Amino acid sequence: MSVESAIEQKIKEAMARGEFDNLPGAGKPIDLDAYFNTPDDLRMAFAMLKSNEFVPEEVEIFKEISELDEKIKTCSDEGERERLTSKREERRLKLSLLLDARRRRK
Repeated sequence: MSVESAIEQKIKEAMARGEFDNLPGAGKPIDLDAYFNTPDDLRMAFAMLKSNEFVPEEVEIFKEISELDEKIKTCSDEGERERLTSKREERRLKLSLLLDARRRRK
C-alpha cells in the first residue's frame, strides 16, 4: 500500500467516525488571500502560532481594553468607574509602547 493510499484510508476512517464534523469554519469558503499575501518566511511561524492557539500580547491587550470599555459603560459606582478608567489607560499605554517597540524593530 502506498503512502498516499494509506493516508486516504485514514481520512476515510476518520470521516466515518465523524471526526471532521462540527469543525470551526465548516461549510465556509477558505480565504487563501491572506495566506498567499503573507511572506513565505512568515507563513510557517504564523501557522504554528495559530494551530497552538497562541495570541500575541497586543491582541490580548486590545481585548482587555474593549472589555474595560464595556465595564465602564455599565458601571454605576463612581469609585469603581475611576479604577476601571485608570486600568484602561494603563493598558492603552502598554499597548502603545508594545506597538512602538514593534515598529522600531522593523
